[in-house]
Parts: sequence; C-alpha cells; structure tokens
Amino acid sequence: MTNKKEKADEDQPCMTLEKGPDVLTFWLTGPWDVAHADTLEQLLNALDPPKSKFILIDGSGLTNFDTVGAMVALKLKNSVESPRVTLKMGKFSPVHESLIEQATKNFVLYEPFDRKKSTIISVLEDIGVFTVDVIVEFKSFLAFMGLVFDRLFGCIWNRGRMRYTPLVVQIDQIGFRAIPIVFLISFLIGAVIVSQGSYYLRQFGAEVFAVDMLTVTTLRELGILLTSIIIAGRSGSAFTAQIGSMKVNEEVDAMQTIGMNPIDILVLPRVFGLIIVLPILTFVADLAGMIGGGLVAWGTLDISPSVFIQRFEGAVTLSTFVLGIVKAPFFGAVIAISGCFQGFSVSGSAESVGKHTTRSVVQSIFLVIVLDAVFAMLFTAMGY
Repeated sequence: MTNKKEKADEDQPCMTLEKGPDVLTFWLTGPWDVAHADTLEQLLNALDPPKSKFILIDGSGLTNFDTVGAMVALKLKNSVESPRVTLKMGKFSPVHESLIEQATKNFVLYEPFDRKKSTIISVLEDIGVFTVDVIVEFKSFLAFMGLVFDRLFGCIWNRGRMRYTPLVVQIDQIGFRAIPIVFLISFLIGAVIVSQGSYYLRQFGAEVFAVDMLTVTTLRELGILLTSIIIAGRSGSAFTAQIGSMKVNEEVDAMQTIGMNPIDILVLPRVFGLIIVLPILTFVADLAGMIGGGLVAWGTLDISPSVFIQRFEGAVTLSTFVLGIVKAPFFGAVIAISGCFQGFSVSGSAESVGKHTTRSVVQSIFLVIVLDAVFAMLFTAMGY
C-alpha cells in the first residue's frame, strides 16, 4: 500500500491511497479474487488510513473480481465507515457492482472473536485466582494481627490507654447476652449425643458408656467449638458490620484526623471482651451439654442423676476440662481480630459491608477449626 497513485501490478492485488484536498481515495487495482485471498487479508490488516470527511473507494483498476473480492471490499468499507465520514463506492463495472450487491445481501461480516476457553482451563484459572486472593488476604490479615497485638501489649503495660467503658459494653453485648443461645444450642446438642450414642451402643449392651462419650467430647472439644462457632456468627459478624458501616460513613477517617487510634478505640475493647467472655461461655456450654445429656439419659436410658454423676467423675479428669477451657482465649482473639479485620477491609458501599460480613464468619470459623486442629496435635504430642 502506497500514499500515491501508481501503476498497478496486474498479477497482484493492490490498494493505493491518494490524499486529495477534500477526498481520500482508495484505488483498488489488480486481481481481487479467491486466489489472492491471503494477500487481500494482509492489505486490510495493514490498513491505517488518515482521517478524512470524504472517502471514495475506486474500483476502476480491478482486473479480476469475484465474490471473495466483493467481500473484502465490503470489509474495507465497514472498517473506514463512521457517522462523521461520507463514504462512496464508485467506478466499479456493472458486473463488479452486481457482485458487491450480491455479497451485501448474502454475507454477514463478523468481527474476530476470542476462542472459548475449555472448561478445564477455566476451572484451573479460577483456582489460581482464588489461591492468589487467599494468599494476599492472609498476608494482610497477619499484618493486621501484628498491629493489633502491638497495641494490645502496649495497653497491658500502659493501662492508662485502656478504654474500660467500651470494654464493659462489649462484655455485656457479646458475653452475657449470648448466654441464652449458647445454653440452648449446647443443651440440645448434649441431648442429641446421648440419644444417638445410646442407640448404637445398645447393640453391645453398653448404653451407659454414652455418658462417658458425652462428657469427654463436650468438655474437650464440642463445648468450645460450638461456642466459638456461635460467637463467630453472632458477634464476629456484628464487629464487621459495625466497623464496616463506620468506614463507609468515613467515621474511621474522622477518628484518625483528630488524632485517635481506631485500633485502640474499635478493636482492642472487642478483642479483650472476647478473650474474657469466651471461657465463661464455654463453661456455660459445657454445663448445658451435661444437663441436656443427663436429662435424656435419665428419661430414655433409666440412668439416674446419681449414676450419671458417678460415670462423669470416672470419665473426666481436671485436665479434660482444662484442655477445653484453655483454648477459649485464643479462639476469642482470632474471632475478634478476624471480624475487625474484615470491617476495616470494607470500602465503597453497603454491598461491601454485606460481602465482608459474610467473609468474616467463614474466615473466623475456618481459623477456629484450624487452630483447634493445631491444639489437638499439640496436646497429643504432650500426652494429653
């Protein structure tokens, strides 16, 4: 393609541009047919015409022309045509004009489209993106946790920084007001364990061992796990929603503007509150599970309260109870930090608040289960 009108090579198709004062002319010369389809496609791909309000496509120099050439001419027309351009196709022979008219009626010009990815590639791509997102978020979570513990230990050494009024409010909201739901769920779970356990143990004539199963599993694992999951759904999500709403309303930015540290004001009371109340709630859950299981054992297995207490004393040691309670402060800290982290991650709109609230519950429960597995391996290694 050249910038002036030249004598065409009769053996090869050519497209020459001539820029006049008012009109940009495309001279089509040579054979525009199926035998030269590749060359015609290369001409179109190399096309970079200067801007002009009037464009003329001149076909007077064509030596051979078929429907393929007509199709390429239409592609050329579509590529340079726009609402601000006056375009005309002229000086074609009557036969060539009839071919262009036929091509216009019977051919549809499609833009190139990307090849659809296979299902396996799409799945692998989604897994890769998800993995990278998890790694990036976990890195941010660790950084936030380090910041929280730095401020937390600072408050322990300098008690004047502790905000006791918000701490008491959090203890009331996330602790004492959660006792009814924790008690009810643990009561029902204890009843279910004895009911289902005795059904299978009855085949071996060992229904009484349902009491041992209830006491050990509840005090060592189920009590703290159930309580942590309930608090993650009840209080962890509330932390995210509260702090997230403050982020959306720019209240957190206002705190920083007047010199107040949001970690000290918003995070530490919640972290300290959960560290304090979760052991208490775990004890309530253990007690409720024993009561629920004991009532079912008394009503369905004819195990009197005195026999239940004897089996309890024989199966449970102080270490069994301590191993469940000692995990509570760590679980409480993880739940509180996760909820607050997701709250500070909120940005933009109320939709972001809902997304991060859901994410905080999932993240808290996942971290609690992972931490419980770590404790289980640690206690096993220590011989407990």
